[in-house]
Amino acid sequence: MEQEKETAQNKIVETYAEDMARVISDDQGGLIKKIIQGEEMKEQEKNQLSPESRQNKLYVIFGSIFLVLSLALISYFVFKNRDNTVPVEEQFAPLIFNDKSFFIEIGDLNKEKIVDSILAESRTTNVKSGGVEGIYLTNKKQIVGLREFVTLMKANWLVPADVFVSDNFMVGLYNGTAKDLFVLVKMRSFIDIFESLRTWEDKMFLDLRTLFGININAENNYLFTKNFDDGIVENKNARILHDKEGKIVLMYVFANENSLIIASSTEAVKEAILRLSGGEQKK
Repeated sequence: MEQEKETAQNKIVETYAEDMARVISDDQGGLIKKIIQGEEMKEQEKNQLSPESRQNKLYVIFGSIFLVLSLALISYFVFKNRDNTVPVEEQFAPLIFNDKSFFIEIGDLNKEKIVDSILAESRTTNVKSGGVEGIYLTNKKQIVGLREFVTLMKANWLVPADVFVSDNFMVGLYNGTAKDLFVLVKMRSFIDIFESLRTWEDKMFLDLRTLFGININAENNYLFTKNFDDGIVENKNARILHDKEGKIVLMYVFANENSLIIASSTEAVKEAILRLSGGEQKK
């Protein structure tokens, strides 16, 4: 009985094995073979995509080299273009409309030579009658500001407290009855600088007489110590230095809340005020 049972089990195993062999044989590259091939291909792709593979290591190395070379090339052209760039000169906006502008490169010129250059231009200018010429000092092609100008002129104004005065100023020339110079200064308000101007009055004539072409002799040397007087010029508040005959020698006029004009001619002051107010029309 047991022998028959064992024989039956062996037949079942043999039948299962024969069936499997028959399925594999009959499949002939079918489903099972495709499954096996698919698994092999996945394993191969996995190995190829792995960073540890030799091929991928080469890709990483060459990619890094190309990236470094690209950055180096870009940097080269950027810095090359920067070195070849011509610096743009600083632009300035005239405080009033100028019919002509004239620039004097001062370099290492002292006060006397700077004044001589300004006066020479005022004598030889071809600005039209009734016109205004802006005379600008430059140092290495940069416009000289008010503070540097005061230093060059060895003037006694602009103490450190005068932070309310703009560095943008103008030396102007008005071609009227005569060729008269004036200096236009911008400020926050006249109240802020009034006291420092009053203090400067003691030295103003000494500092500016050569710029305005005022010659000194035995008859007028009293002007060095003469006081300025309150006055009105073109309906504007002013402080005026008169000579013994009552003529204006030098004055500073508060053209508006933010503009100061220093001049020796009322004609020049009038024209500067007119242009400040925007009343100048091109002729």
